[in-house]
Amino acid sequence: MAAAGDEPRVRGCHIVAVPFPGRGHVNAMMNLSRLLAARGAAVTFVVTEEWLGLLRSSSSSAAADGVRLRTIPNVIPSEHGRAADHSGFLDAVATEMEAPFERLLDGLEGPPPAALVADAYVSWVVAVGNRRGVPVWPLFPMAASFFFAYYHYDRLPAWLTDDGEQAPGSGEAVDNSDQKLVHHISSQASSSIRLSDLEPLIHNKRTVNHIISVISSIRNAQCLLFTTMYELEASVIDSLQSVYSCPVYPIGPCVPYMTLEDHRTTSNGDTSQGDYFTWLDSQPVNSVLYVSLGSFVSVSASQLDEIALGLAASEVRFLWILREQSTRVRDLIGDIGKGMILPWCEQLKVLCHSSVGGFLTHCGMNSTLEAIFAGVPMLALPLFFDQPIDGRLIAEEWKIGLNLRDWANKDGLIGREDIARAAKRLMSSDEADAKAVRSRALEWKEASRRAVDKGGSSYRNLSSLMEMVCTSE
Repeated sequence: MAAAGDEPRVRGCHIVAVPFPGRGHVNAMMNLSRLLAARGAAVTFVVTEEWLGLLRSSSSSAAADGVRLRTIPNVIPSEHGRAADHSGFLDAVATEMEAPFERLLDGLEGPPPAALVADAYVSWVVAVGNRRGVPVWPLFPMAASFFFAYYHYDRLPAWLTDDGEQAPGSGEAVDNSDQKLVHHISSQASSSIRLSDLEPLIHNKRTVNHIISVISSIRNAQCLLFTTMYELEASVIDSLQSVYSCPVYPIGPCVPYMTLEDHRTTSNGDTSQGDYFTWLDSQPVNSVLYVSLGSFVSVSASQLDEIALGLAASEVRFLWILREQSTRVRDLIGDIGKGMILPWCEQLKVLCHSSVGGFLTHCGMNSTLEAIFAGVPMLALPLFFDQPIDGRLIAEEWKIGLNLRDWANKDGLIGREDIARAAKRLMSSDEADAKAVRSRALEWKEASRRAVDKGGSSYRNLSSLMEMVCTSE
């Protein structure tokens, strides 16, 4: 990969970055901000006061050289508990942040911003930029395939979009839920995504209205960015470029690969956790299943029990990141001899460790892209929002994992036996299917490295982006 010092640099280019106030969104925007700063831009990264504290307590999210943090007041609900009323949180972000952000812009020291790069889910930034004559670059931190499905929302069948009501005929909605998305949209959509992958999100009208508003706002932006890379979703990116007059630039995998040479392994100043790398060093190559189900939505208590008991039964080595209920899980598993449970780790560095051979993931886009960058096969356990689509892409489009959602019972629970079977299958060094999955994961790893390296698709897109508003040295 191109070193930071090798990047073509710009001068006098001030860019203001506005993430959506959620962990995955903030991380994605910080990763992009690091890349912009490496090209010579001065980046002002705007967060709430609460998020300033969260960033300063996390070494993995710390601002890079060339990125300064500035705050607006806590005018939205706290990060701790936003999952309880996600639609209400989206409402607050849409209505409460714009005015204090404008006041911040008015008082910023230094040159005026050459561009505003904003998470697409803070779509009001587009209007702010338009009023001020400043270009706006929305960053969509989810799969382009998810964006594409909701861009064509009006083409989806009424039985799916009308509050889940069935069309006439007994059981028709149930029968049709496994239809492929391409039957309703176009041949450019991913051939693997099913209508059922849009559920249950598509039945939440408040949230769907926010998504449609986000997509509608792009028409007034000067560019559309994706954290994915072109090679992963080429036909979808091409299709979106054909309907938007502004450039569509995938600039990923937008993961913190620039920090991999940073050897810090502490969390929140706690040096006692650094020994997980020592433990990983002592494990055989490709023998450890890394487990992390995100920081936003938790699995149910019953599903957590099944995961714990399934991992124990599989006898697979594991490193599990569990922020809550770790005592409950330890009690269930008993002797944790082959595993380690921690509240935090530096995820990309762990995934890139030679002993890690699999990833049990909630399929958030950041985690998915990090696994692809590291070449690690996945066990997909999608929980929320865009994640079912990511799980489908992982298992059927990119063929770099297994989708546990397909093994759920009628209540949506995945049993311990299936979890144990899937873990053993993914981590097997003998099964032909597992070897094929691992081989494809390594191919995508190489493709992702080429994309961000000098001359690669994402590297070129980032160069084009900078040329839109910045002057080269």
